[in-house]
Amino acid sequence: MFAFGDFRLDPPNARLRRGAEVIALTPKAFSVLEHLVAHAGRLVTKDEFMDRVWPGVFVGDAALKVCVREIRQALGDEHKTPRYVETVHRRGYRFIAPVTVLTGQAEAAASAPADAVPQTRYAHSGRVNIAYQVVGDGPIDVMFVMGWVSHLDYFWAEPSFARFLRRLASFSRLILFDKRGTGLSDRVGDLPTLEDRMDDVRAVLDAVGSRQAALLGVSEGGPLCALYATTYPERTQALVMIGTYAKRRWAPDYPWAPTEAQGEAFLDEIRRSWGGPVGIEARAPGRANDPAFREWWSTYLRMGASPGAALALTEMNAAIDVRDLLPAIRVPTLIVHRTEDRLLSIDEGRYVASRIPGATLLELPGEDHLPFVGDQDAMLDAIEGFLTRGHGTVDADRVLATIVTARIAAVGTAAPAVAALGAGAVGGPRAAAGGTAPHAAATAFEAQARAEIERGRGRVLAFAPGELQAAFDGPARAIRCAAGIVAAGRRQDRGVQAGLHIGECELDAGGMRGPAVEVSRHLSDVAIPGEVLVSRTVVDLVAGSGLSFEPRGSRSLGRDGSTFDLFAART
Repeated sequence: MFAFGDFRLDPPNARLRRGAEVIALTPKAFSVLEHLVAHAGRLVTKDEFMDRVWPGVFVGDAALKVCVREIRQALGDEHKTPRYVETVHRRGYRFIAPVTVLTGQAEAAASAPADAVPQTRYAHSGRVNIAYQVVGDGPIDVMFVMGWVSHLDYFWAEPSFARFLRRLASFSRLILFDKRGTGLSDRVGDLPTLEDRMDDVRAVLDAVGSRQAALLGVSEGGPLCALYATTYPERTQALVMIGTYAKRRWAPDYPWAPTEAQGEAFLDEIRRSWGGPVGIEARAPGRANDPAFREWWSTYLRMGASPGAALALTEMNAAIDVRDLLPAIRVPTLIVHRTEDRLLSIDEGRYVASRIPGATLLELPGEDHLPFVGDQDAMLDAIEGFLTRGHGTVDADRVLATIVTARIAAVGTAAPAVAALGAGAVGGPRAAAGGTAPHAAATAFEAQARAEIERGRGRVLAFAPGELQAAFDGPARAIRCAAGIVAAGRRQDRGVQAGLHIGECELDAGGMRGPAVEVSRHLSDVAIPGEVLVSRTVVDLVAGSGLSFEPRGSRSLGRDGSTFDLFAART
C-alpha cells in the first residue's frame, strides 16, 4: 500500500481512497497510477506504459492520455502547477509527490475500520425516511445538526471533517443525520419547516433509543436545536450552537443579518453556479484556495441538494426568526463563535448568548465559519469540557408550546365568510331549521374538534361549551388544527374564532399556565368568527409551511400590556 498527500493506494484491492472516500477509477487508469506511484520520482516513458498496461495490444498515445486525464481529475490535479503527475513533453510522465510505502502496522492502520464510512440507517419521520449514522459508544448522546445542506457519506470524504466528527465520537455516542430534502434522506416536494426538521431529530433519537441527548447545531442547525431544546427540555441534556444566529434578514434591531439585496445576490449565485464551490470564500476562507478542498466542497454541495432544493432551503433559512424563543431555553447552553467569522458576525453569537438565560459564550480567534476548518482543537476541547461536566437537573416543567384557544358560539351562528384558512372547503351557514338539533350538533362538533387535535398531535387543556384550549409542539400543526376546528364549527352551523400564540408555558397539574396561554385567549377574543388569528412569533416560526398571513395591525395583550403584531392565517 502507498500513501501520498491525503490519498492511499491499495493495489491488492484495486482501491484509491482519500480519507474514508473510495475514489472510482477505471481498471486501466488504476494500473497507470499504480505504476507511476511505484516508480515515483522517475520518468516513466510511454513505451514502458504500453508494455506494462497494454502488453501485446496495439494502442495509440490517446489511450494513455485519457487515463492520465482521469487520474488527474481523481486527484484534483487539474491546474497549471501539478502536485502529483508531471508531463514530460513527448516522452512520458513522472509522479512528483512524496510517496510512503506502508507495510506491517502502518498498512493495517491505514485500512482500519475506523477510517470507514459508518453504516447508514433510516428512521421514519411520518412518511419521510431520514438517513442517520451512529459513531462511538461514549456515555452521552450527542446529536450533530449540520447547517444548510448535508450528505452523511461526504462528511467523511474530507479528512478535516472526519477528524472533527471522530473527536466528538471519542467522548460520546455521536448521532448524525441528513435533514429531509438533503443528502441521503428522502427528497420532498414541500419545503421543510423548522417544525418538520424538529420532528426528524426526534424520529432519529427515537430510532437509536436515545432518551436524552446533547444537541450540537452548526449555523442554521442552531435555531433548529434551540427550538427542539425549548419544546422537549426533558429530552435535552445540553445545547451547543456553533457560528449560529437568531434571524437571517436585516432589521433595525438586528443589523448584522444580510439585507434583502444581499440575500437575493446569494440566491443568484446559487442559480448561476450550483455545482461549483458556492459560498466557499465566506464559509472556509482558510481552505478556499486549496484545489482538493474546493473539489470536495463542490461535490458535497451537489450530492447534498439539487439546485432547486438549495434555493428553497436558503429561502426558508432567510425567513427564520427565533429571537422570541431564546429566553425560553432552560437547558445548559454553550455558544461558540469565531471572532472574524466571514459569514456570520460575532455580534450574532453575542446576541444569541445574551438572550439565553445562563448561556456561556466562547469567542475563538479565526475567520472560518465551518467548525472543522481552522483551529478545530480549541473548539473541540471546549465542547468536550462543557458536555462532559455535570450540569445538574434540567427544568422540564417549563416548555415551549403553541396554544390554541377557540371561542365557540351557539348553533346557528356560523359566519358566512370563507376567506379564513380552511374555510374554503366548506359551504356557508346552514339554515337553523334544516340544521342538526343543538345537542346533537354540540356532540358532533366536539368529536370533530377532538379528532383535529389528535391529528395535529395536540393536547386538550380545556373543553367547555363556549371555549376550547389545546397545546401543540409545533406551530404549523396548531394553525392547521385551528383551521380544522373553525371548519368543523361551520359544518355544525356554529361560529368559531381562534387565537394562537407560542411561548414558554409551565406545566401545572396536567395543564399549562403562563403568558402564552393568556395571549392565546386574548387573541381568540379579538378574532372575528371564522378567523384564525396568530401572533408575529408564530408567523416567524412557520417559514416554508405554505401558510400565508394577512396583517391585522397591533394590539396590547396580556397582563403587562405588551404589544403584539397580529395576522390572520390564510391559504
